[in-house]
Amino acid sequence: MGVMTALPRVVGEWTVDDVDRLPDDGLQYELLDGVLLVTPAPTMWHQRATGNIFVRLRDACPPGFEVFFAPLDWRPDRLTSLQPDVLVVRNEEVREGDIGAAMVLAVEVLSPSTSRKDRVLKRSRYEEAGVASYWLVDPVEPSFEALDLVDGVYASTTRVTGDATARMELPFAFEVVPAELVRPPE
Repeated sequence: MGVMTALPRVVGEWTVDDVDRLPDDGLQYELLDGVLLVTPAPTMWHQRATGNIFVRLRDACPPGFEVFFAPLDWRPDRLTSLQPDVLVVRNEEVREGDIGAAMVLAVEVLSPSTSRKDRVLKRSRYEEAGVASYWLVDPVEPSFEALDLVDGVYASTTRVTGDATARMELPFAFEVVPAELVRPPE
């Protein structure tokens, strides 16, 4: 991926209505507290890791939850429109168009152009919104880190690298080996 860019608005803040009017040009447009964030299309490694974690989550997902992948907007307010790489919501929170309620899980697959946005900006916004679990996958290292809300603040509950197995209980029982997320299919 190339470099992420933040575009200030000449007059006023960006809103979800402004984002909806942007071109479908292969770039990822996200909105964080009225600031537009623009990121190039993901790399093959990013896509492989995202697809693999989506499939594994979908296969492990119990009734009552649904797993989605980007591009799907999470819009908790009119000034925020983020696209986690993978997200899990309760069935009753699914609506036409986008996700407005708190997710139970947001997963971000890191890349050089998005690492700061994912580790700092999105983490802060998800934490503030009460997203119960936030997972970071690094396809380069490869590594996996699970953050869970504890008293309203994210705490790192699991961190593994390479061929080690991460075992989570939130939002539901799930196991993942980071190295397997980036291996090509056999």
